[in-house]
Amino acid sequence: MKILLPVDGSDFTKRALDFIASHGTLFGPGHTYMTLTVVTQIPAHARGFLERDVVEAYYREEAENVLAPVREFASRHSLSMTTHHVIGHAAECVAAFAKAQQPDLIIVGSHGHSAIANLVLGSVAAGILARCAIPTLIVR
Repeated sequence: MKILLPVDGSDFTKRALDFIASHGTLFGPGHTYMTLTVVTQIPAHARGFLERDVVEAYYREEAENVLAPVREFASRHSLSMTTHHVIGHAAECVAAFAKAQQPDLIIVGSHGHSAIANLVLGSVAAGILARCAIPTLIVR
């Protein structure tokens, strides 16, 4: 099975990884994982004052801060995992990546806000659900 794992380096990412590790019979080494982190874009008015290589280095560094611990997790648990990063809005980018890669399942951590809080604060998990027709497992 090909599994997409959107990550942001938060405790919610750690919960999703812990879920995968604790359910080895379902999500063990026989699957292929694609890990995606989305780095928020620097506003255009600020980006204009920075050189392109500085901006690109910033994006790579931010992505690597999130992806390095996930790679270590994959190595410890003998999981086949590729890591990717894109720049933009998290839910939109995850949905576009999922559409392009066609995973069998998306596993995403969520903070567990109530429906009213999601209306006010928004939720990446809710945004992924709204944009994707791919089965999605939300770990709280």
